[in-house]
Amino acid sequence: MARSQLEVRSRVRLNRGTMLLALTGWMDGGLVSTGTVRRMMENRDLVEIARIEPDPFYIYNFPGSMEIAALFRPEVKYDNGIVTRLNMPTNIFYADAAANLAFFLGREPNLRWQEFADCIFGVAGDTGVTRIIFVGSFGGTVPHTREPRMFASVSHAHLRQTMADHGLRLSEYEGPASFSTLLLAQAPAHDIEMLSLVAEIPGYLQGINPLSIEAVTRRLAKILNQPVDLDALRRASTEWEIQVTEAVEKDANLAATVRKLEEQYDNELIGE
Repeated sequence: MARSQLEVRSRVRLNRGTMLLALTGWMDGGLVSTGTVRRMMENRDLVEIARIEPDPFYIYNFPGSMEIAALFRPEVKYDNGIVTRLNMPTNIFYADAAANLAFFLGREPNLRWQEFADCIFGVAGDTGVTRIIFVGSFGGTVPHTREPRMFASVSHAHLRQTMADHGLRLSEYEGPASFSTLLLAQAPAHDIEMLSLVAEIPGYLQGINPLSIEAVTRRLAKILNQPVDLDALRRASTEWEIQVTEAVEKDANLAATVRKLEEQYDNELIGE
């Protein structure tokens, strides 16, 4: 197992623990992946346990137009001519031993997927993690005034019923794979159960989606049987929905599209 890019910071041992996994990039629309896991990390006594060094795994200089190249380059901020922020990719593992939880916040790798996966499975094994839960999202036809549809994928057949018990639909997706798919496929070989929870969010919106983050956080807290204070998320969700609705109503074509999506969503619920 190649783990040469793994930097261990501290040793923590969990008792058949769970790791929550968030990745920026491909499946972090609305910041649902990172936003949900960050919310689950709040108000905890966290210990940083390891980091994955970024350089071998990312493309920084992609040939092509500036618009395409900008998607790969690190972001920088200058203040009066001085660099005050340079956002290089980070991949950090944390643990809350009291709650028997580990967390990973990282960026989906462009390169060397297998070595990156080996690092994650290596930390899981060293830490006593036996279950990984990935949280993600994708843009679809759900309107912003409704709860996101949620889909699940599992590493083992016996986990299907668990997902159904929590009101999650099993995925029938076919198409380009994400890095989390590789983890899901390989988890059984590492004696790890893995769940992938993916929310369908409005495809016509950009930026953070507090409503979806709140909905996924609530569902994840139930799966983990972990108490989570959702009041702040609910307030942010309500304010966000009001602001988006006001903006949508200023565009007659978009408003008509949203009403049609609402009708389709509601008819689908009636038919279930």
